[in-house]
Amino acid sequence: MSHPILRRVAVAFSGALLLTHCAQNPVSGSKDFVLMSESQEIQQGAQAHREVLQQYGVVNDPQLQAYVNRIGKGLAAKSHRPGLNWHFTVVDSPEVNAFALPGGYVYITRGIMAYLNSEAELAGVLGHEIAHVTARHGVRQQSTATAVGLGAILGSILVPGLNSQAGSSLLQALSQSLVAGYGREHELEADRLGAEYLAKTGYNPQAMVEIIGVLKNQELYDIELARQEGREPRRYHGVFDTHPRNDARLKQVVGEAKKYQVANPVENRDAYLKVMNGMYFGDSPDQGVIRNNALLHEKLGIAVQFPQGWRVRNQPDRVTAVHPQGTALVELKPGPKNTPPMDTLRQGLKFDQGARFESGNVNGHPAAFAAGALQGKPVLAAAINHNGNPYLIAALARDADAYSRHRNEMKAAINSFHTITREERQKARPYVIHVIQAQAGMSMAQLAAQSPLGKSAEAQLRLMNDLYPAGEPRPGQMIKTIQ
Repeated sequence: MSHPILRRVAVAFSGALLLTHCAQNPVSGSKDFVLMSESQEIQQGAQAHREVLQQYGVVNDPQLQAYVNRIGKGLAAKSHRPGLNWHFTVVDSPEVNAFALPGGYVYITRGIMAYLNSEAELAGVLGHEIAHVTARHGVRQQSTATAVGLGAILGSILVPGLNSQAGSSLLQALSQSLVAGYGREHELEADRLGAEYLAKTGYNPQAMVEIIGVLKNQELYDIELARQEGREPRRYHGVFDTHPRNDARLKQVVGEAKKYQVANPVENRDAYLKVMNGMYFGDSPDQGVIRNNALLHEKLGIAVQFPQGWRVRNQPDRVTAVHPQGTALVELKPGPKNTPPMDTLRQGLKFDQGARFESGNVNGHPAAFAAGALQGKPVLAAAINHNGNPYLIAALARDADAYSRHRNEMKAAINSFHTITREERQKARPYVIHVIQAQAGMSMAQLAAQSPLGKSAEAQLRLMNDLYPAGEPRPGQMIKTIQ
């Protein structure tokens, strides 16, 4: 699986790739064209690791971290690079993802863990990411990209029509494809190697198919959701046109692990669900929560109402709302410390000539406002001082027509910034996973009716319990619910 951090690190890595040489691949034994030695790989991985922790933070659950680290290191010990100093971290993100950095750094989000249902499936995710490192997929890709020129692998911004030069730093968090993904061949190799590591560690290698099926079900659900919301669907694993259980090549590469005999494969479903009980689902209090398209951040004491129907993405360092058609966005992020609001706007956003500035306030908080353009794209922005803490909220449209259509929504979002109310604090309580035992006659519709997840509750609960699209719990089955 790929990840924005890894893509951004690609640019940083390119500066370290100085000498062209071929190195022996730890998996195949053949010579690979790479521009990075193993020591450089480890050094750059360690540097990028610090960036990941700064952006995400770590789930504050020592028991969970120890559990994942134990599973990961057991798999890595059976891999083609057991001598690396491996690191396994559960990052505090609701995103459904896992990723790895060269040098032995593997990350899994609490978001994807909510949709797994056994230790074997967890091992499948970790084994796949370990395989990307052992086969040096990241290093090989960075080397190829550098050789042909980084310009050849630049992807498009998430928002169609807003090119990567349009919004300066305002749009950096939206960049989804700065570097091409690993591609089908590398993903299949990671699946094959991951299945091998599973078998060698006592798990059923078919767990690799199961966890890719989890991602495919996420994709199928999002296709339906995107159709309802009038937007393009997201893709997760991104290499299988059919469901993984029907993919001949995947079954072939995973089937190669059968030569490693696993008489009584480990599943440990109950053990896995035990560590999941009590974990946050969706946004965590540290990032604030999104309720009805409003950011409610109890710890910071602020609230912002983003436009209804827009896609809101809550990240550790910013919150972004994008129109379903990709024609406009609104973004909130912390501003620079000890900088007056007007200076934040004039220095932080490189407006085209002719921008207008004025001072004022937003719901009683000192603020500065700007209207203009960033490389031709219409922009409204405000820098706000909330009890000594600076914030920058900016709205950008694709063109003049889009600005005209969305101007009122954009202005309303900026002007909605306020101190969180007592009622909003009650709504800001995070969702928590609660594991129960299914009783006879219990249905997913009944559980969904008791869930705070709203209209998506039934589909989400089915996805979380491997019952998508229409399965029902068996009596006695342990089921994840949301409270």
